[in-house]
Amino acid sequence: MPHTDWQAKYCQYLTSERQLSAYTIRNYLYELTRAQSILGNEVLLQDANREQLQQVLAKLHRQGLSPRSISLNLSAQKQFFEFLLTEKLIEINPAKTLSAPKQNKPLPKNMDVDAVSHLLDINGDDPLTIRDKAIMELFYSSGLRLAELAGLNCGDIQLDNAEVKVMGKGSKQRIVPVGKIALEALTSWLRCRADMPTQDADDALFVSNQGKRLSHRSIQARMKKWGQEQALSVKVHPHKLRHSFATHMLESSADLRAVQELLGHANLSTTQIYTSLDFQHLAKVYDGAHPRAKKNKGSS
Repeated sequence: MPHTDWQAKYCQYLTSERQLSAYTIRNYLYELTRAQSILGNEVLLQDANREQLQQVLAKLHRQGLSPRSISLNLSAQKQFFEFLLTEKLIEINPAKTLSAPKQNKPLPKNMDVDAVSHLLDINGDDPLTIRDKAIMELFYSSGLRLAELAGLNCGDIQLDNAEVKVMGKGSKQRIVPVGKIALEALTSWLRCRADMPTQDADDALFVSNQGKRLSHRSIQARMKKWGQEQALSVKVHPHKLRHSFATHMLESSADLRAVQELLGHANLSTTQIYTSLDFQHLAKVYDGAHPRAKKNKGSS
């Protein structure tokens, strides 16, 4: 802990110069106290060198602190020594070149199975409702990116084989399974599309009521609308369904490589952000794992 004569001045520095909140300042003071306790009575924190500060971080790591907590301690150290620099009490900041352990990437927020089922439980015989249901079912069935779904043509859907041909990042093509419920929704939509003016849409799978390929923004807006109409507590967007797809597949199968292929990730490390989940029993990768591939035939 800094000398008591400095404490008020240090808090003033954090408040006025760094414009930190009272909550952050309180946390910083706590972390400095923790660092001093690790250094012990022989070395005052303000006199510590880089190696000694590195040992503090290493001790915190051995104690089991999370990377986030260690980063907070290091931030407190760096701010403290910056203060000492401004007071001309030291000539260099010994913590400046120290680095904290890398923090794990946060798990993408997803919807649970019940929330997804509620979102997709929409009925209506107007073409836009049928189209939107097909869009959301396909997002969740196959884990597509927004650009991938918007770029689909009618010829990319193979109803007989229950699969879709997707052009992913880097112009890499992949074949992805399509679940039974999504196939039913797509079949209903294709019947509606056949009656729409689509001369300006080429072979676009999803078109607007003006007969043009549906834009990214329009897809996002329609999904947001359905999330609100279904009174969901979370904002609904394409990546939400893609992340939910990946999460639910991994919860049921734990087959990271298979989900990597389904998502079109070039590197397995990208898929590994989902692996902080508690895996259940192993199951078949798709038909046995996907919530909407396991429903009885004829359900909607």
